[in-house]
Order: sequence, then structure tokens, then C-alpha cells
Amino acid sequence: MTISETRAGFDALFGRPLLETIFRRRTHRVSRGSSVPAGSMSYESAEQRLPLTELEEAVLIALTGCTGLTMPDRPLVDPRDGTPIMSKPNLNMAGRTAGSPDNAQGTSFFLINDTGTYFLRQLPPPADAGSLLDPDDLVTRARAAKVQLLDHRIDVPDRNFPAYLDSNRFLSNLPGTTVLFPVVDLSRQYINGLMYLLTQPDGARPTIVDDRNFYRTAGVKDWVRNGFLNRKIKLPLGAIGPMRTQIEADLLLQNLMLGAEAMGLGAWIHGSISPPVMLGHPKYRKAYGSMLGFDWVTPPWRPSDLLRWQIPVPWQASIRADAVGLRHQGEYLIKAMCPPFYDTMADAVAAVVADKFGPDGIYTDDALFARIYQGEFGAKYLAEASDYAADVIACATDICTYIYETHRRFPAHCEAIHVPGVWIQAHHVDEPYYDRFFTTPLTDAHRDHDRAWHPTS
Repeated sequence: MTISETRAGFDALFGRPLLETIFRRRTHRVSRGSSVPAGSMSYESAEQRLPLTELEEAVLIALTGCTGLTMPDRPLVDPRDGTPIMSKPNLNMAGRTAGSPDNAQGTSFFLINDTGTYFLRQLPPPADAGSLLDPDDLVTRARAAKVQLLDHRIDVPDRNFPAYLDSNRFLSNLPGTTVLFPVVDLSRQYINGLMYLLTQPDGARPTIVDDRNFYRTAGVKDWVRNGFLNRKIKLPLGAIGPMRTQIEADLLLQNLMLGAEAMGLGAWIHGSISPPVMLGHPKYRKAYGSMLGFDWVTPPWRPSDLLRWQIPVPWQASIRADAVGLRHQGEYLIKAMCPPFYDTMADAVAAVVADKFGPDGIYTDDALFARIYQGEFGAKYLAEASDYAADVIACATDICTYIYETHRRFPAHCEAIHVPGVWIQAHHVDEPYYDRFFTTPLTDAHRDHDRAWHPTS
């Protein structure tokens, strides 16, 4: 079918009431053509599997992507005394379909369907926001976003734990379904978030301590001594965790769930192939192969790891292995802000600062802010909003250097590349199954889906 033949379904999507979609949102696990072994409620489908069309997938891909520019609608000074405050925390100015701490946008998505396994590039916002309402443009953007990594569904032969969890393996990642799952680079926002944390007023900047090293100061002894940090406010690295950056992936998954519901597709957020298996952890490669083939670093074992990380012997050092990047045909699709990609953590911090404030940084891009603001307000914002002060950058550099030199990986108290361990499956529902067993199983969107989206099927 051509895109024009499925236009009715696309147009109907924009008429779906948001609250009705939210209130009627339910998980539909059984895809068309699937069978369910369930004792006296066992079901053998007579339906033919029907993969999602390119347009249906393009809508889902758009729900994970950038849709325009965000606004730095924040104060520039402390209203209590008029002193400047740091007003340029964002790592990006591209607005996505879900929020992100400091607009880090560290989440990338992978897509699995009958034709293969794909990485989805994060495309810049379209020049014309109206193109997001045009099905042809959406399909064009989806094609540009997709990078084929494998010519088949990524999977494992036995589908047992630790790859799959319990009953999920019988209905998950089946032929005819489309699966999307997020992977989050925490490292860039970890650096940026540390700097933002250190922009607190005098007396309110915390002393960073290491709860994996007897709560000693985390490279900030001199900063406590000179009064830049308050020794009475102690913040452990373990409490800092992933800087909340992982939350954006959860929000995007909810977008996908609601979008699929509004389209009349079945959708199901559930446990994916376990992250270490999926990314190709060294421990699991013998059993499962390289899978997505991420690059991993394994910190060399030290005797202190026995106390810090409960790693008693050198041959168990791989327990602390950390995924740091993903290459495809010589190109890094994901690359963490840490060694081996940078010689030192000082270099990694400098790269984050340069990406924000350097010659090609977002906060030196006059044209970008001219698109965000009306008239001369963009130039005023860039001139009046404060950057990171030199002592903030230097202190953050010392903390990051301490983390890497002490624990031989960065970050140490969370992953550089975080995988939530859930994915969403979208598929055409097996209507006879739901009608046979449940009282109010489907919405009008589900029952009208084929007529609107597949009129000639």
C-alpha cells in the first residue's frame, strides 16, 4: 500500500482525545497470529500475522524524537539580592517529545522488526514543525533515523533467564511485532550535572564524599579547605546516582504506549532481554555472542576492590565491566564521556564545556537563539545569562578525575551507558482472542484500525 492509502488512519490519529486515550490505556500482550497456552483458556490463533507498516512505525519513531526547540524560560539572577545565577544548564536546545534533566537527551532507541535490528539516530528538529503532521515527511525522517545493525531480530535461542523473564518469552519479540527499547548515556549529564550542582550559592555547595571509599572526600579536599564547598553539607556519590538522567527514557516509553493505544495497536511495556546479555557483556559472550556488540571496559582489579566493591579476586573483575560505546562500520553511534575516548577525565570535562561554551558550542550559536526568541531577546539572553565559572569547572574536573583514578571507570557509582531493561512491543492485536475471553477488551481505535490503516489488506 502507498502512504496515501493509509492516510485515513493517520488523520484519525489526530482526532483521538488525549484523556480518553489515557483512561482506556491497557496492555494488550497478544499479537495477531499468536497462540496462548493457558490451560482451559488456551487459544490457537487462526489470524495471519501482520507487521506494522512503514508509516505506523514512522509515527512511533517520531514519538521518540525531536520536535522543535526548547525555551530557556528561567531567571538569570537571584531575586533575593540580584546576584547572577547560572542560567545555561542545558546540554541541548532541541525539544523532544518528553522532558529531560537539563535537556540532556541522553536516550537513544533501538528498533526491532521482521527486517532486522536498528539503531535510531537522534535527528535534529525539522525546520518546519508542520512536517511532523505529514505522513510522507514522517516516513522520510524515519528512514533517515534508522541504522541497520543486524539483518534479523536480535534474540537468543533458548529464551530462558537471564535473557528472558518468565512468561514474557512466549509473547515477546515475535514475528510481526515491532519492538523499541531505550539506552541512556549517563556520562555527559553526569559531568554537566556536577557542574550545575556546584553553582549553588556560597555556603550551599555540598562536599562530595565517596560512600564506596569510607566516605572520604571525592577529590575535593582543597575545595573544602578554601571554603568553596561547605564541609557541613555532605553528599555521597552513591546518592547522586545517575543524576535522574534515566527518567527521560521512562517518559518516552509512556509516549510510545499512549501513541500506540491511540493508533489502535496493541502495546506492551515489559522486561527485555537482560541488559548485560543485550549489550554483549564479556561474561555472557560465550553463551550468547556479542549481541549488539557494545564496547566494554573492565577496571583492573586492585586489592582495595575487596572493600570498595566486594570483588574478592582478580578473575572476578569483569563484574564491574562497563559498557562505554557502540560502533557500527567505523562510526560511533554512542560514545561515553570517559576514557578510552578521552585520555583523561579532565579532557572529557573540557569537551562537555566546549560543546556548551566553545566556538562551536550551543551557547555561542547566535542563529539558534534567534530562532528560539523573538527579536533581540536571543542575543540578550546569551549576553546576560551566566556561564559556568572557572572554579565550578575546576572543582568538577577534580571530582571526575578522582572517580576515575580511584575506581578506574567513570562514572563509578552508576553505569556510563544505562539500559532500563524494559522495551515496548507494538503490534496488531488478535481481536478474536480478546473478544473470546474479556468483557471490554478493545477500544474503537482497535476495532477501526484495519479499516483506517489497512483498507486494501
